[in-house]
Amino acid sequence: MAEKLVIAVSGKGGVGKTTFSALFIKALTKTKKDILVMDCDPDANLPDLLGVPVMRKDTVGGKAAKLKELISKGKIPPQMTKKGILEKEIFDVLIEEDDFDLLTMGCSEGPGCYCFANQLATQILDTLSENYDITLMDMEAGLEHLSRRTTRDVDILVIVTDPSRMGLQTAKRIKELSKEVGLKFKKMYLVGNKFIPEMRPILEKTGEELGIEVLGIIPPDNQIAQFNLEGKSLFDLPDDNVAAKAVQQMAKKMNLIP
Repeated sequence: MAEKLVIAVSGKGGVGKTTFSALFIKALTKTKKDILVMDCDPDANLPDLLGVPVMRKDTVGGKAAKLKELISKGKIPPQMTKKGILEKEIFDVLIEEDDFDLLTMGCSEGPGCYCFANQLATQILDTLSENYDITLMDMEAGLEHLSRRTTRDVDILVIVTDPSRMGLQTAKRIKELSKEVGLKFKKMYLVGNKFIPEMRPILEKTGEELGIEVLGIIPPDNQIAQFNLEGKSLFDLPDDNVAAKAVQQMAKKMNLIP
């Protein structure tokens, strides 16, 4: 039986985690494997880049808010558990596409609801990931998901940075915090987004200092910027797109596609 992999994508806000995730999923779909995509960012931008419309209520955050309301009103049936109710609701909002399934954490409908939903992310992951060959989690910006141990069941952590000092510093803090909270990944990779080749030595130096393998760089791409501006799915990018080809090579380097 083939190994099931859980991959998380992390990094500072604005470095291009979601763009990388979308291009990575595009590459993985060539394998015909069963793929689960979890958008764990409250802003929920990944569905747009994948060309999958998602209503706010059709997210884990929205369902968690509904559950909290039932709890506050004492309307939980005695024979039901909170986890059981939420799991049923989550399967209801799981979107099944031809090439992948998508689950969106999304924004909450009230104060504290997103945190409540996020606390259940590992339970959701445990339940769902067993049904898929590859689970990809596009994480929220920053380090909170690490301090909350949301990524405890992740096999591979991909840290994305842009060509900025802040992006590289966040990559360093993610590595440090992972160690502090006792997270152990089978593999960690560093990806440079919007990097020109002349910048790669700086990325390589950072990777060497942190003991993280540099997976590759994604060059600046005007076509991706145009697609983002026009609201087009990155799945519609041509096969010769330079950014898509760069991420495809990364997937090959990870031995995830032939």
